[in-house]
Amino acid sequence: MIEEHLTIETDEGEMSTFIVRPESDGPFPVVLFLMDAPGKREELHDMARRVAATGYYVMLPNLYYRDVPSFTVHREDPASARYMAHLMGNLGNAMVARDASKLLEHAESDRSADADSVGVTGYCMSGPFALWLAAEFPQKIKAAASIHGVRLATDADDSPHKRATEMTGEILVMAAEFDDWVDRPHFDRLAEALDGAEVSHSAEWIEGVHHGFVFPQRPKYDKVASERHWELLHSLFDRNLGSQL
Repeated sequence: MIEEHLTIETDEGEMSTFIVRPESDGPFPVVLFLMDAPGKREELHDMARRVAATGYYVMLPNLYYRDVPSFTVHREDPASARYMAHLMGNLGNAMVARDASKLLEHAESDRSADADSVGVTGYCMSGPFALWLAAEFPQKIKAAASIHGVRLATDADDSPHKRATEMTGEILVMAAEFDDWVDRPHFDRLAEALDGAEVSHSAEWIEGVHHGFVFPQRPKYDKVASERHWELLHSLFDRNLGSQL
């Protein structure tokens, strides 16, 4: 695997980004890997590597770059948790769309990347970002996944479900039964919007698991559900992006 830690310039600052891809010849389809609230960290680097190993050019940016060059929450420290909430509150769908535009510009300049075949996956706070990008870049984003994402179908003007008709790629949504941020009516509202827009999608309500079930380093990690997520995510990208391996 070839890995890079670089800085991508935006109009709003310097966005540190981890890029990983196979060593063999590309170009490889691009996957935007959007971080969860605890920050860009080695746990996510490992997950990005797992995607890249199957034939993708994976980009994992620090979405908090406007406020801080890097951040990883220390859950045992209440001040750190409060700061995480502050950073999360400073982000929005339109901001991440601008960031994604810069990421795609970088990919277009790299011969190892196929920036016309793009997927995106978002976790927790980034679930809505992933769906928003699917609507924002319908010609490029062929597949998008929201894994225990939050704020997917709200009354806000920028709720992703309101842009379902603009999504042309395939959508994967996975939600946990026990989630303080997404209850069953919320999940159903999103699924109904995708159904009504006739978007190709799969929406799974995973019983018996908690928010954060994907992450091995979290107390609510569930190996069976996590591996189910990997199975669905790999098949989503392979089906729509066409891995070069």
